[in-house]
Amino acid sequence: MKKIGYARVSTNEQHLDLQLKALEASGCHGIFTDQGISGSTFDRPGLVEALGAVQAGDMLVVWRLDRLGRSLIDLINAINDLGTQGVEFRSLNEAIDTSTSGGRLTFHIMAAMAEFERAIISERTKAGMLAARARGSFIGRPPALTPEQIIEARDAMTVGKVSLDDLAERYNVHPRTLVRGLNQDNLLPRDPAR
Repeated sequence: MKKIGYARVSTNEQHLDLQLKALEASGCHGIFTDQGISGSTFDRPGLVEALGAVQAGDMLVVWRLDRLGRSLIDLINAINDLGTQGVEFRSLNEAIDTSTSGGRLTFHIMAAMAEFERAIISERTKAGMLAARARGSFIGRPPALTPEQIIEARDAMTVGKVSLDDLAERYNVHPRTLVRGLNQDNLLPRDPAR
């Protein structure tokens, strides 16, 4: 089994030395790094290289779980993706090693907790939205155009023959947004004379 290491620090002032030594001591032959890059995204050059280097039968090794990613849900998804490719995963500090039965158990418990957390967040969000609607609060992004602006735009296009692009620029919206607004017949009553 070939071990590929991955190390990351969030700022350029931090050092990779501790992680690199631990990964080398664990038997990693290739180590890929990212410096000064947040763990909130999985689109990191070093990580992309590391994931490209591992093949079925290999193992991706990190010093600590948060070096791979910060969100538990994203970590679970990434480790599951590795598993479907036949790649094992090991985190040195948390003693998670998917090539062992105990490591797989720990990982599955983490996955169950992440699923539980997702369900709770979803329930709280739905309950909060229902409560806000019951109070009469508007949920979501405000409309890009007011009903009055849509009426003005309709008049300008039909009576004044102003182009769609000019109107979009006037209202500081994309032309498609203006078209959507103009097509919302249920929002505005049309003048029967037109």
